[in-house]
Amino acid sequence: MGIVTRFAPSPTGYLHIGGARTALFNWLYARANGGKFLLRIEDTDRARSTDAATQAIYDGLKWLGLEWDGEAYSQFARKERHAEVAQAMLDKGHAYKCYATKAEIEEFRASPEGKYGSFQSPWRDADPATAPDAPYVIRLKAPRDGVMEITDEVQGRVSWKNAEFDDMILLRSDRTPTYMLAVVVDDHDMGVTHIIRGDDHLINAGRQSLIYNAMGWDIPVFAHIPLIFGDDGKKLSKRHGATGAEEYRAMGYLAEAMRNYLARLGWSHGDDELFTTKQAIEWFNLKAINKAPSRFDFKKLDNVNKFHIENVPDDVLITGLQDYIASQGRAPLTEAVLTKLKPVLPILRERTKKLPDLLDKARFILGPRPFAPDENDAKHLNSVFNGILKRLTPQLAGVTTWTKEELETLFRDFAETEGVGLGKVAQPMKVVLSGTTKSPSTFDMMAALGKDETLARINDATARM
Repeated sequence: MGIVTRFAPSPTGYLHIGGARTALFNWLYARANGGKFLLRIEDTDRARSTDAATQAIYDGLKWLGLEWDGEAYSQFARKERHAEVAQAMLDKGHAYKCYATKAEIEEFRASPEGKYGSFQSPWRDADPATAPDAPYVIRLKAPRDGVMEITDEVQGRVSWKNAEFDDMILLRSDRTPTYMLAVVVDDHDMGVTHIIRGDDHLINAGRQSLIYNAMGWDIPVFAHIPLIFGDDGKKLSKRHGATGAEEYRAMGYLAEAMRNYLARLGWSHGDDELFTTKQAIEWFNLKAINKAPSRFDFKKLDNVNKFHIENVPDDVLITGLQDYIASQGRAPLTEAVLTKLKPVLPILRERTKKLPDLLDKARFILGPRPFAPDENDAKHLNSVFNGILKRLTPQLAGVTTWTKEELETLFRDFAETEGVGLGKVAQPMKVVLSGTTKSPSTFDMMAALGKDETLARINDATARM
């Protein structure tokens, strides 16, 4: 049977970056082995589940490029199937009706036995003839003796004494399933072969295996991956910065870079830090996942993003730009703008860490003339530089071979003649050409703009000075 993985988030908020990493590992493993990657929305908590949160999960996964196979499953829509399985377990003697009241359960929990042991329902072995005409839940009749053992692909061999497990509730008195039952039934019915999830669910593997055994179903392969911590060694949360996938999109990170960085949080392929998604799919395996928690590092993420901005194909970069612009609530770049932008992408990519930085650099080609210099950069356009421009402009007008190399040579020779450093000429020229010093190199911009446009912008600047 082919490999089937799944991502099963609860739609109670945004797509957490830890959840995105879990989805990525499931997606990579499925794609690496020619299997299927399924999506299940665990929306049985009707009080907290929202359509907006469900859409946020869809949007986050699509932005990350983690497309799932087939339609997304709704756990709530399968509640009758869950109840059917609970009834089957009842019929087989692997579950029982429990009429214990909330007060009785709380009393047990407060007792010495309840403080240190699993819940002992008085209805576990009661004569059904003594059952009252009252609401009841269906509980699993968990084995009391022996050991539950699993072999986890990440954590290794893990075992629990069966006596440590509660007779957990499978079906509530209102006929709605609990999480434990619904997850097992859905994973079985969906044909899931590998359950890859956070190691905070490790104990659930033991509990859920009891249900698999009771139903005579094959237990999937488990792989419980370490959680993501912040730089202080504590579980990643808002105090460490952005935690939602959409926040990273809005900050200007490429989806390709996020896949690269998240893959390295807990998984490794030798010393490789920077790689394409294609390489990640070729290399990915569960044995290379580490047991220890990973630490989220924004500086490393910025470096990964810089690598991908510099190296992805133009169409991938343009898609990333459009995604970023959409996240800001702005209209997409038009074909006319893209026609101007694409030829200068090579010089915009260089040493660019985030997409908004790239757009800032593109101001020289996209912004309207004349440029109003940024407040902090206006100081460069002073009377001294005005004089320099008046002596430099005739030389520029006489250039016949308008290339980056020729222009740089001209500037160097001119600066030497003037007795000033190259930066005293080239840096203010950035402001002339783009309105800011946060732009590509002077000579890249001049070569891209061409002779006529460059001279026109110099005339604009001298008219203001």
